[in-house]
Amino acid sequence: MDYILLLAGLAVIITGVNALVSGASSLAKKYGISDMVIGLTIVGFGTSAPELVINTMAAVKGSAGIAIGNVLGSNIANIFLILGIAALIFPLKIADSARRRDIPISFIAALVLGLLVNDVLVGTGPVNRMVRADGIILLFCMAAYLFYTFKSAKKEEFSEESHIPQPLWKSSLYIAAGLAGLFFGGQFFVDGAINIARDLGMSERVIGLTIVAVGTSLPELATSVVAAFKKKADIAVGNVVGSNIFNIFFILGTTSVISPLSFETEANFDVIMTIAASTLLFLTSYTFGRKTVDRIEGAVFLAIYIAYIIYLL
Repeated sequence: MDYILLLAGLAVIITGVNALVSGASSLAKKYGISDMVIGLTIVGFGTSAPELVINTMAAVKGSAGIAIGNVLGSNIANIFLILGIAALIFPLKIADSARRRDIPISFIAALVLGLLVNDVLVGTGPVNRMVRADGIILLFCMAAYLFYTFKSAKKEEFSEESHIPQPLWKSSLYIAAGLAGLFFGGQFFVDGAINIARDLGMSERVIGLTIVAVGTSLPELATSVVAAFKKKADIAVGNVVGSNIFNIFFILGTTSVISPLSFETEANFDVIMTIAASTLLFLTSYTFGRKTVDRIEGAVFLAIYIAYIIYLL
């Protein structure tokens, strides 16, 4: 029953995300907002909405292990699992903007998180936890990243002929239905995950790093795999790296502002894995000047992820 609750919750969340993005995108187009702005805000939020909803519900229910494990597990899976699979399908050429801006920022995001959650080590508190001040710092970093991206991205021309917006009532209905789906789907998913953790005798951290993380990364997996088959490497890599930045700065930032999160010392290993994933992706993109993640490197990424999961279990 708990597994059905988990799957049903994820299905409702994904359906809600699609409805929300559809309604919001149509509304944005209606008022002449460019594709670039929509991509960085509405679509960016849309792909990260499952993590946000599940994290918020987990935090409110006092399940910090699921909340933090979900973000760290998703970021690790995004690079080692998703890019590993995508590179096996077709070698991924990494765009200069991703190498010079997004991949380094994803590395910095993981470092910032490592500092914020280790209060005892850094000397900023008697216990390791993410408080509202930490969340505000992460949200400020998110705002700075978006501002920098807006400034460095090329402006796109808006053409009303390329898109026929939906009627206002229809867009509003999609948005309302999407928000309702996110709320109830999140409730189902988190309740199912907590019950499964208890039944299996596993910690909420491990459940968050595995079942929850992979579940919430399914949209990114689908997007990157389809992009790899279509030989659209920019989409495959950009989707993953952008999601990693959103997950730390926006998802954990918002979650810890809503409800402070306790941090288990054991989770530092997962923070290190997140940093290592960004580092390896950065180094791989510069290997021999090829700027490409080839099939061999994809296989290595996948092997690392499998070894990591075996270690957790």
